[in-house]
Amino acid sequence: MRKHRFRNSYLTASVSVSLVLCLIGLECVLLLSAGALITRMRENMTVTAVLAQDADSAQCARLENVLTAGGHCSSFAYISKEQALQEHITSLGEDPSAFLGYNPLSASYEIHPTEAYSHPDSLAQFAEQLETLPYISEVIYPRDLADLMSSNVHDITLALLIVALVLLLVSMVLIVNTIRLQIYSKRFIINTMTLVGATSWVTRRPFVLRNMLMGLISGIVALAVLSGVVYYVDFKLGVLLFPLTWQNITFVSAVVLCSGLLITLLASLIATGRYIRMDNNSLYEI
Repeated sequence: MRKHRFRNSYLTASVSVSLVLCLIGLECVLLLSAGALITRMRENMTVTAVLAQDADSAQCARLENVLTAGGHCSSFAYISKEQALQEHITSLGEDPSAFLGYNPLSASYEIHPTEAYSHPDSLAQFAEQLETLPYISEVIYPRDLADLMSSNVHDITLALLIVALVLLLVSMVLIVNTIRLQIYSKRFIINTMTLVGATSWVTRRPFVLRNMLMGLISGIVALAVLSGVVYYVDFKLGVLLFPLTWQNITFVSAVVLCSGLLITLLASLIATGRYIRMDNNSLYEI
């Protein structure tokens, strides 16, 4: 009967720790998702380099070499004069070549900067470098949008970090209280071991090892639940939570497993230390 009650207590504590570790893993997924979304938004900004009317294919090739070698852009596309005219007709519904007798639009390159070069200062410097090239007549980029995005990204990142820290603190308190309640039922055993001369570490060791094992198992269970959630959201609902790269998967797994081990270690040391220091009369009063 006592063994059955202990197993139920251990199982209840394991489920509680698993749920809390799921919350920690979900925090990591949300932070990575926000980071990936911010990166995509930055890289989707377009810098348009308008070519001079007399720009030839050799100059276009030199510009492409500059864009490829500089590391400023994640991708670029050449827009010919004919393609620019067709897009103008489609968007505005009028053909300027019909009454001018020629195509007044210039060929251009649509450049998507990398995340590192999408900040306002970097974009301005990149645009100035392009404008120094003799075969580029104008460089257009969304200056106001870059400023607004930079300001909003800073605020959103700060808010997410604050929420993550608060949730992490709440998660730690929940795990610590769960383990304290589990060790509470063993307080008389801890006191007896102390009375017969067991050292502090000898008394703590079985509780620390058992709870760290519980933290490891709970971490694995939490990762399995998170994997199911990410799979369902990504492949069933078609909503990309965060890029499924080895770096991201390793990061989330390491945070969840290390959190399970470290928090259960600290909670076990704190809880057993409290009962080791108590005298016999105090054990009956709590």
